[in-house]
Amino acid sequence: MKKITYLAISFVLLICVNGCTGYEPIFSSTKSQIEIVEHSIKGNKKLGNKIYSQLRKAFGSNKNNPNAKTVHATIEVLKNKNATVKNSAGKILEYKIIINTNILLKDSLTEDVILNYSESASSSYKIQDQYSETKKMENKTTENLINKIYQDILIKISVIK
Repeated sequence: MKKITYLAISFVLLICVNGCTGYEPIFSSTKSQIEIVEHSIKGNKKLGNKIYSQLRKAFGSNKNNPNAKTVHATIEVLKNKNATVKNSAGKILEYKIIINTNILLKDSLTEDVILNYSESASSSYKIQDQYSETKKMENKTTENLINKIYQDILIKISVIK
């Protein structure tokens, strides 16, 4: 009986694994024929460089592609941290981080605007008992917002023909 059960489970797993062999993501960056040849970063340089490095990684495979559009990227990132909740003594209990992003991609040959992305993302985090833990929460929240913005940019670029 055990042999039949193991055989059935093995057969089901084989079918599942075989079904995934042709997997290709819907919003794949290789479908976007874009190569960033020049960039400028305004506002928060650290966050702008994070977005740029993610874009560079995503479109790095298009470097030797003769069909890829060469673009100039202008990235502007502004980060604001506001106190949202205070207790009766005036001590801050929660912060809200707001990241405003403007990204402009222009064709380097024709100066046509390929993408004009303006978005604001925000998230809140609570103050922890220790300052180092609060700082980790702030950094994690900021990183999550940057990743969300990057994913939104990839979706917008993948729609462009």
